[in-house]
Amino acid sequence: MVTRQRVADHGEVLTGQREVNAMLDLVQQETERIDSRFLEPACGDGNFLAEILRRKLRVVESRYRKSQLEYERHAVLAVSSLYGIDILPDNVVACRNRLAEIFECAYAQRFKKKAKPECVAAARYILDRNIIHGDALTLKTVGGNGQPIVFTEWTFPFHNSLIKRREFSFSDLLPGESSGKGTPDLFAAPPLYSDLGERAFLPRERKTHPPIHFLRLARP
Repeated sequence: MVTRQRVADHGEVLTGQREVNAMLDLVQQETERIDSRFLEPACGDGNFLAEILRRKLRVVESRYRKSQLEYERHAVLAVSSLYGIDILPDNVVACRNRLAEIFECAYAQRFKKKAKPECVAAARYILDRNIIHGDALTLKTVGGNGQPIVFTEWTFPFHNSLIKRREFSFSDLLPGESSGKGTPDLFAAPPLYSDLGERAFLPRERKTHPPIHFLRLARP
């Protein structure tokens, strides 16, 4: 339940499932592309992100259900493509848990006793870094000293089970803030110059981690 005071303080309004589906149907092709990235800057407890994950996992199920490793890799990729920010800490926790439970239920339903705890842990590890307690207006985290929001790009560049992580400041992913040009896709890295001869946007990465097997992500 959302109290009137909470709505007054934070402008929190819940979007119903019917409206969520209707809006996502407008970009249905992207919601069903496993690696298509989505950012919800005021994610709440994850109404939009939850439905996107369900759609992506249905695609994973239809394409990769016969191979457990391929299913795991692409299911983790689907999770890694979702990003959220919320200013309320309880929403952040609820969103992370909600997405993790959707992943775990789909995974367990497909492989039952063969489901690997390492795969579930990897998904939760990613969600802890993709769903952020922050303010999308200030581009900073909430609490403490208000550090810049940092997002991690997760990719499988070698077409195997090694996952690569690159970290970017959210502010560096928004060239429109300073250049006046349109905002590109999250982590977009186009050619140095566009077809029109205009200089393209290349976000500055803060840190690159060595590739690691995705099932080892959550290990210390």
